[in-house]
Amino acid sequence: MTTDVAPGATDSVEPSMRPGKIIAVHLSYASRADQRGRRPAHPSYFLKPSSSVAMTGSTIERPSGTELLAFEGEIAVIIGTAARSVGVDDAWSHVSGVTAANDFGIYDLRANDRGSNVRSKGGDGFTPLGPRVIDARRVDPASLRIRTWVNGSLAQTDTTAGMIFPIAQLVADLSQHLTLEPGDVVLTGTPAGSSVVVPGDKVEVEVDVPDSPAELSSGRLTTTVVQGTTPFDDTLGSTPAVDDVQRREAWGSAEAAGLQAPPPAFELTDTLRAKLVEVPVAGLSQQLRKRGLNNVTIDGVTPLTEGVKLVGTARTLRFVPNREDLFDSHGGGYNAQKRTFDAVESGEVIVIEARGEKGSGTLGDILALRARARGAAGIVTDGGVRDRDAVADTGLPVFSAGPHPAVLGRRHVPWDHDVTIACGGTTVQPGDVIVGDNDGVIVIPPNLVQEVVDAALAQENQDAWIAEQVAAGHAVDGLFPPNAEWKGRYEQWRQDNR
Repeated sequence: MTTDVAPGATDSVEPSMRPGKIIAVHLSYASRADQRGRRPAHPSYFLKPSSSVAMTGSTIERPSGTELLAFEGEIAVIIGTAARSVGVDDAWSHVSGVTAANDFGIYDLRANDRGSNVRSKGGDGFTPLGPRVIDARRVDPASLRIRTWVNGSLAQTDTTAGMIFPIAQLVADLSQHLTLEPGDVVLTGTPAGSSVVVPGDKVEVEVDVPDSPAELSSGRLTTTVVQGTTPFDDTLGSTPAVDDVQRREAWGSAEAAGLQAPPPAFELTDTLRAKLVEVPVAGLSQQLRKRGLNNVTIDGVTPLTEGVKLVGTARTLRFVPNREDLFDSHGGGYNAQKRTFDAVESGEVIVIEARGEKGSGTLGDILALRARARGAAGIVTDGGVRDRDAVADTGLPVFSAGPHPAVLGRRHVPWDHDVTIACGGTTVQPGDVIVGDNDGVIVIPPNLVQEVVDAALAQENQDAWIAEQVAAGHAVDGLFPPNAEWKGRYEQWRQDNR
């Protein structure tokens, strides 16, 4: 693919010109990652055949027997000079041009093809490019915009500022594994909004720089969907198969796919949070025990500051025992620990599995400050805390196994996050409700929170009334717990004091 372009000019993508390699990124935009519910730590890739290339104005067949042909508007970067083991700072200089692409895929064929995408994304016409190439020397790779329209309605819009992995990082990363040659194309991923198209639909994709001259635009890459008629031969290999999971992912949501929406995610509302602040952990523990849950306390942890109340939903972080080679590969750089503290949301509690190991810190004052700045509700670790006084001074509720001056690498390797963990002898899942006070820390399954806190409040009111009776001189026999007579008196008191 020829891309020698004079500054300020654009050149057409010619139908007869095919790239040597087409390398596509699986997931690179934050909006798409949030839609999928997963955010990768590193970019991953797949190859598309050069025979999948098509030009603007072409048609794409939805193969016979399939239903889930999905578009993905993308920015395609074209390599101008060979790149091998280049750094991020130098990577963009090896790019000669930018154009629009559509990374079409058939979700019906993903069952035995996931990851490689050979069958699901490699069909003829499944990689339209063009119509014009933007001179890479004239644009900032962080300022590019991608937009997609279906039948004239805007379906996708985002900019490269919303990418998890900047384009220069993608080029540099690929170059450390293989040589990128002149004319190779890198498809840089799609933002949220990808969905299913059907025969008769027209899809348009454009890459440009907002508020720039007209020549800094790829123009609109147009593809029309038609129905294929040749069936697959099931004696040769995988044939189309779909389920509701594929339908949700292809359409972008259960609602768009016409499926029953999943139950609403649990929300720790302000009202519910206020109730949990009011109820002591001991009362919540009693109610959970009545419901058969005895192993829900995070043992061995105490608050750095007496009298704090901790309420929030769990965001988990797991450390594994230190092994020098694993710390070399996972302990440095933007590791799982740093990613967790950078990602914690308002109202969440970072819960750390440190295996009860007290011989090292699992966080210090800088990370505590970061959690507070992100709006975290607190931190629970069954390991140690460095900079104990400085961490306490942040005002963030922190429960730990005690202070320790050693750095993380003495005992731990930060391994992964947002997974089910064990902390203080109990299992904690992301989204569990965490409540702590001077008595300890408890884990409440989200589906039980409303029931448990209401029951605990009712029990607290009854216990307060019983305490008044004991203080007035009544014996505890028959009163604590109350027998039928005392229950009747309590109910009458409640009626009289409504």
